[in-house]
Amino acid sequence: MIKVLSKSLKGYIKPSILSVLFIFLEVVLECLLPFITSMLVDQMNERNISKLVMFSIILFVMAMLSLLCGSLAGMFSSRASAGFAKNLRRDMYNNITNFSFSNIDKFQASSLVTRMTTDVTNVQMAYMMIIRMAIRSPLMITFSIVMSFIMAPSLAWIFVVVMPILAIALGLIMYFAMKIFRRIFKKYDALNDSIKENIDGIRVVKTFVREDYETEKFNKAAGEIKKDFTKAEKIVALNAPAMQFAVNLLMVLLMAIGSIMIVKNSDFLGLDSDGNKIYIFHEVSVGEFQSLLTYGFQSLMALMMFSMVLVMIVLAFESSKRIAEVLEEKPNLVNPENPVYEIKDGSIKFDNVSFKYSEDAERYSLENINLNINSGETIGIIGGTGSSKTTLVNLISRLYDTTLGEVYVGGKNVKEYDLEVLRNNVAVVLQKNLLFSGSILENLRWGNENATLDEVKHACHLACADEFIEQFPDKYDTHIEQGGTNVSGGQKQRLCIARALLKNPKILILDDSTSAVDTKTDSIIRKGFKEFIPSTTKIIIAQRISSIEDADKIIVMDNGTINGFGTHSELLENNEIYKEVYYSQNKVGDNNA
Repeated sequence: MIKVLSKSLKGYIKPSILSVLFIFLEVVLECLLPFITSMLVDQMNERNISKLVMFSIILFVMAMLSLLCGSLAGMFSSRASAGFAKNLRRDMYNNITNFSFSNIDKFQASSLVTRMTTDVTNVQMAYMMIIRMAIRSPLMITFSIVMSFIMAPSLAWIFVVVMPILAIALGLIMYFAMKIFRRIFKKYDALNDSIKENIDGIRVVKTFVREDYETEKFNKAAGEIKKDFTKAEKIVALNAPAMQFAVNLLMVLLMAIGSIMIVKNSDFLGLDSDGNKIYIFHEVSVGEFQSLLTYGFQSLMALMMFSMVLVMIVLAFESSKRIAEVLEEKPNLVNPENPVYEIKDGSIKFDNVSFKYSEDAERYSLENINLNINSGETIGIIGGTGSSKTTLVNLISRLYDTTLGEVYVGGKNVKEYDLEVLRNNVAVVLQKNLLFSGSILENLRWGNENATLDEVKHACHLACADEFIEQFPDKYDTHIEQGGTNVSGGQKQRLCIARALLKNPKILILDDSTSAVDTKTDSIIRKGFKEFIPSTTKIIIAQRISSIEDADKIIVMDNGTINGFGTHSELLENNEIYKEVYYSQNKVGDNNA
């Protein structure tokens, strides 16, 4: 996992190293400050003005250098962590865009959004804390204890007693908090999934007046997260009293034992010229004692900060695993070593094809499919819900790979083609039509970014989209809202058909893409296809027989198999499923057959 994530550090290794370097210098300077301060305090008893001035200047310079190192460390760590997060999001997005449909099936959209936002933010914060606090805290603890033993070994043992007490308390706090943090992420996914589902289906929610039900469901999901976070934060909040107890214990021990040592191990030398008593301290001086207090506070504070860093690291560890899952997911559809970049024609062949969506699936979605479609033919596909009509056409553009058998386009196996070339020549208007925010023209040029306005208008004319586009005040510059919410379902379908036509494909697949279009417009679109793109193979999945009855051949799908294949008249004679659908749609009884 670390190896996978570290690849996204490219370009930000230098600021990471510089951050650690300046943190090291800052810690060294901060640990020397109390040492110099003890000398300054001891010189005050000697009333040596020149040394007082010298030590004061040294302290000021060291403080300024420490401030400078801390600022530079903060700047470089922020740059490194923000850059790391940027690269993670970029690498995840780039990998996701290369996913096949089967890869996408493994992750929910809401989960991917959470991984690219909340999870990346957690990793970003953890990385910044690692190269700052996780480096700073151990160094501070080590240096503080070492300096304490150098200055007053007879008192430094107190640190060895107090610090394990705090370490055990912080360890228990982290253990119980981490268990809660781990389960929060799954609840985040569930919450985001609920939000996405409600936004996508807001019209259905309002139509069925289910706002209260959905609000209650959302509040329940949000409440579960709040409950867990509150519980975790209550546990983490125990850090402060544990730290306060350790600091107070340290202070009490140092002051009690240190004061006794100072008093018992001092000799009265006499009076100075002003009548003040002069003592000599054999074990611990006042300045050293004061510095010990500072070192004690520094080391305990560093330990508490380190515990907080560990909590953040554990929280980020769960996020890191989720990010690594996306980065490690390999697209299972890749280009061959020597891909073919030209498709001869739009002929299609299915050679004993069977397909299932996962290896663990108990049954095949498609089974024993054998088809031969000539280039330029119009093929209709009809069948009940769940008969695998869409699955069949998805294999043509290699959105999925076959489990058994092979699919051929233009006389060659689809696995031999460059993926971009294949999908540019096999245009698919999916069952779920989607438009993106932007102008109509920008949406249409998804089919061909270099298309001229005349080419766009011609495609819209074939799709019968020009008739409503011309009625808009801004015509082709009309703004489309995200998801195409400001156009009707039929208008959206016609725009998507026009977008596909701009690719000038050898194969055009319409997956129930005229279901929201009236029968007259549907007929005009099919007539335009026949007249203006006769060499393009057209595959039309439809629920209405009227949309495909004039096709060259019609495929009748049933439970993942081909139940019938022939012309409209042939199927009416010999295919029971087709006859049943036809008569039910045309309200003709069996006696009139």
